[in-house]
Amino acid sequence: VGGRLRPLAFSPSAAAQAPSDGGGDALLNDHSPIPEHARFNLWRLLRVLLVGAALWALPMGLLMLWQGWHGPLTEMAWFFTKAALLTFGGAYAVLPYVYQGAVLQYGWLSPLQMIDGLALGESTPGPLIMVVVFVAFLGGYQGAFLGADQALVGGMLAALMVCWFTFLPSFLFVLGGAPLIEATRGELRLTAALTGVSAAVVGVIVNLALYFGWHVFMPADAAGPDWLALGVGLVAAGLLFGRGWTVLQTLLLGAAAGLLLGWTGLVP
Repeated sequence: VGGRLRPLAFSPSAAAQAPSDGGGDALLNDHSPIPEHARFNLWRLLRVLLVGAALWALPMGLLMLWQGWHGPLTEMAWFFTKAALLTFGGAYAVLPYVYQGAVLQYGWLSPLQMIDGLALGESTPGPLIMVVVFVAFLGGYQGAFLGADQALVGGMLAALMVCWFTFLPSFLFVLGGAPLIEATRGELRLTAALTGVSAAVVGVIVNLALYFGWHVFMPADAAGPDWLALGVGLVAAGLLFGRGWTVLQTLLLGAAAGLLLGWTGLVP
């Protein structure tokens, strides 16, 4: 609808289409001809989908034979498959859906453990979406579906399994969908839809920030606000927006502050 009423607002910007003036032209840009291997081919798309379906169905079938449809690993596999297929916008858009399922629906971990996973994902190398592996490990470890004496093995197995089911659709999107995106580059119908999705993702990220902020600054087991956490958060915001610090610098300072407060006994 927006693409029809205001096409200029939903079309690719002129700045994005124009070649860059600094540093020379890129080796591949929006004006480069599409190479043969990146052109859309229906049969190649079908082959990718068939191979991907087989790679998904084989481990899922084995899990169902082992634990049934309502087994813990089967539920994790199906849930994170949906998370990978039905969410857009990166890790911050996926996390609200993961939180609703992992914390509220299945109870694999607590809200504070989910926040710890987010902090761990932000402070370690690699994409933030790897937090789903943390969620799966805790779900398998605390669920102890292999028995209490094999809790660690269960956590590692759940983490490996969820990693497979989360990232498999991403490879299918790239191998099968990238040529389709190239073929529709500049199409207003596609760019308008993606613009609307991007706007919705911003709202989802704001919702996630408010949820995590509430649980950090107002812990459920405390009588009032956590003033130390609130102070660290305000200092971090001031450094980011007021002093122009990078995210990495701010995270390192926050980690150092947390360690210092822990050593002094101010934080349990």
